[in-house]
Amino acid sequence: MRAFIVERPEAAFMQVELPRPVPLAGQVLVRVHASGVNPLDTKIRAGKAPHAKQPLPAVLGLDMAGVVEEVGSGVTAFRPGDEVYGMVGGVGGLQGTLAEFVVANADLIARKPKSLSMREAAALPLITITAWEGMVDRAKVHGGQKVLVHAGAGGVGHVAVQLAKAFGAEVFATVSAEKRRVVEEFGATAIDYRAVSAEQYVVQYADGEGFDIVYDTVGGATIDASFVAVKRYSGHVVSCLGWSTHSLAPLSFRGATYSGVFTLMPLLTGVGQAHHGEILREAAALVDDGKLRPMMNERPFAGTDLDAAHALVESGALGKVVVDL
Repeated sequence: MRAFIVERPEAAFMQVELPRPVPLAGQVLVRVHASGVNPLDTKIRAGKAPHAKQPLPAVLGLDMAGVVEEVGSGVTAFRPGDEVYGMVGGVGGLQGTLAEFVVANADLIARKPKSLSMREAAALPLITITAWEGMVDRAKVHGGQKVLVHAGAGGVGHVAVQLAKAFGAEVFATVSAEKRRVVEEFGATAIDYRAVSAEQYVVQYADGEGFDIVYDTVGGATIDASFVAVKRYSGHVVSCLGWSTHSLAPLSFRGATYSGVFTLMPLLTGVGQAHHGEILREAAALVDDGKLRPMMNERPFAGTDLDAAHALVESGALGKVVVDL
């Protein structure tokens, strides 16, 4: 099969021929139609994501949408011809999705949303699982709450905004002024984080009491701002980039809760993979019900354009970049 590998950190992608993989028990073989490009993919390629444990040379790519070609023994949930999507490889030594075919554990995938193209479906897995694990699994979002999403126009952020809305919360999102329209179209109240401080927007939008849920998708100083913005006693801060050192004093003095999200854990450990499939099934239902949609970058890319696709993601492009295979 045709595949694209990176031989060493920051090297260009190289097209190669590799043996077509064979699904083992509990696995499916998927013909990949599209592969989403995440900031994590660019970090793995640059050798700057040791937590992903993906030694080079390797076929990269975490997300995909495609068609089931073959199923291994014991697989009953899928059959050849099913259109599926999922986050299935590209870390932990697993082959990634930048190839004609990829083998995936059946637990990790779900039937793609009927209302989305392959390209659109490939944009969703990583960002949707990350948003869901924080907003739904950890923070238990529900109606009547005020939710703040940091970087609401980003990959995880724009999905987190939509999930909070779908579960009935009132949603606010920090963005730069030029991205205000993006979060407003998803139903959130935009907060220009450059113009007002956390203390100021807590007074303006949360009655000075703080937000019930604060989802940080940025890390660094934004976590510290989250500790200031969360509601006393019942508030919950969630971060998918909580990897630096912070003072817990502001959070502790508010009697609030903090949770971290590490989306790669089921891929790296093999534990909890079925929940990823469950999330993607639930997300597909929300998509087909008109409550969730991916924000796409309009620029098309083919397998021969991978270097350019990664460069665009590294530049901070608005909308999810997807490669058609």
